Amino acid sequence: MRPSASSAGRRTPQPVAAALLALLSAAAAPAQRPQSKRPPNVVLVMSDDQGLGDFGCGGNPVLETPRLDSFSEECPQFDRFYVSPVCSPTRASLMTGRYNYRTRVVDTYRGGSMMEPEEVTVAELLQRAGYRTGIFGKWHLGDCYPMRPMDQGFDEALVHRGGGIAQPSEPYENDGRYTDPLLIHNGEVVATEGYCTDVYFDAALRHIDEAIGDDRPFFTYIATNAPHGPFGDVPKALLEKYRGKDLGSVASGAPRALDRVARIYAMVENIDRNFGRLLDHLDARGVADDTVVIFLCDNGPIAGRYVQGLRGAKSSVHEGGVRSPLWIRWPGALDPALRIDRIAAHIDLLPTICELVGVDLPRDRAVDGRSLAPLLMGQETAWPDRHVVLQAHRGRVPQPGHHFALIEQRYKLLRHSGFGSDQLPPDAPLQLFDLLEDPFEQRDLAAAEPQIVRRMQQAYREWFDDVSTTRPDNFATPRIHVGAPQEPVTTLTRQDWIVDQGRGWGQSGRWLLRLDRPREVDVTLLFRQQRVVEITTIHAGGAPFVERMVIEDSRVTYEGVPFGAGDVDLQISCTNGTDTWSPYQVVLKPR
Repeated sequence: MRPSASSAGRRTPQPVAAALLALLSAAAAPAQRPQSKRPPNVVLVMSDDQGLGDFGCGGNPVLETPRLDSFSEECPQFDRFYVSPVCSPTRASLMTGRYNYRTRVVDTYRGGSMMEPEEVTVAELLQRAGYRTGIFGKWHLGDCYPMRPMDQGFDEALVHRGGGIAQPSEPYENDGRYTDPLLIHNGEVVATEGYCTDVYFDAALRHIDEAIGDDRPFFTYIATNAPHGPFGDVPKALLEKYRGKDLGSVASGAPRALDRVARIYAMVENIDRNFGRLLDHLDARGVADDTVVIFLCDNGPIAGRYVQGLRGAKSSVHEGGVRSPLWIRWPGALDPALRIDRIAAHIDLLPTICELVGVDLPRDRAVDGRSLAPLLMGQETAWPDRHVVLQAHRGRVPQPGHHFALIEQRYKLLRHSGFGSDQLPPDAPLQLFDLLEDPFEQRDLAAAEPQIVRRMQQAYREWFDDVSTTRPDNFATPRIHVGAPQEPVTTLTRQDWIVDQGRGWGQSGRWLLRLDRPREVDVTLLFRQQRVVEITTIHAGGAPFVERMVIEDSRVTYEGVPFGAGDVDLQISCTNGTDTWSPYQVVLKPR
């Protein structure tokens, strides 16, 4: 067993980094950051549905990502870095340093991706330390108070709602567009100009400039929704560029599949160009050497394109679904010659950032991650073997043993039982792989190594019991607070409702609310198209509100609807005498 990263393979160190490593070799066990007048800035960039193979440096023979490729060469190299198989679990773990099952985030929609407001995020920790904090792009941990990014430590938030643009959570009038999208800036819907990824980076650069102007360190989190679908609205010039390339080596040969890959690659190269703009801006402002820049992806790619030959894709617990690059650059402090073979995961980023900038971790809760700073700095340090557990599947209550992977330095135990099911299928087998000998997961050793399987099963059971008992009613959906001064008007969408009927986003459901007192509320119902409504019924605690009035429109407002106090489940149904349906979105304005 290797006790430290310093025994990993190295490239020839750069002179500055080599000198720093010489100093660090004599340091005490805890990682020491270089002495300076102020802590470093932090820029964290995470793309959406971009896999290990979606980079030139990842071996892709077609895709051009020159800025990310060169950036990767300026960073220590992690052999294996893990994220969750889908996005919200990764984002909760990244923000808190804790497994997402501790945070109430268990899914990506239908009320399963709202994070418990009592969680402490890396943004909150850095904000308390004087950092100017901003998020630009995708949050996906709650759209309403008290779960918005502004409620969780971000001074500025320019985001889309829910899991992506063109989902039922987007502003009603946006109509799925990635170009000139309607976004949410500090709680207010705003019109923007440009392609969405360009808009996020533009706003992030302004945020950096404002922090520099205020002489404050900055934490800038850029979370693109690209290259997540839909793929109809992509940068046109880049689309034509990739349509002109031979994509047969990176995707299946069906014309429709190849066109989708061309669209995805257009989105990825756009990310690369914007990332280059970011690096150039840090140089131009003279803060590059004082800024820790981090890049990763939230999960694997959607199926059907190059992923370095690994098994699986997004939503899979095989390697192709849960592996991401992790590139961390801090010029003069981190040695790009280092190659780190120790496994690491999304839960490690909060403690790593905190150690690099000199901020203490929360003392009142378990932090599951481990600071990677000693490995990044090449220190000789005790680094015992560990395991990382990744689990995600549909449904509001996680099921023991369903669609999980427990990963150690050598072995990986998993049950690939299907992300799309909310229950464990009875015939889904356990599998065991030796990732050192079989990184492509081709030889199942479960039958040949029953003792290893039993040992790892026990470790998994202990992990599941631990994370499932973090708080009372551990997996309960957090409630949206209505009438709070922080959010005078609340917009409810199918992203956050509990589905009572229907698959996917659901046909009917209820929103879990909390009100500090009985209120009269103006309720506006939005429909996707003009509808004839004869009877509307609103259950909001107490007796139902029933309005018998024929309306023919795409929206209707009912004034002064009585809402009860405390925990209220809001249900709304409309009928024309033949069909019954729920509104597409609901806007609540308490009086």
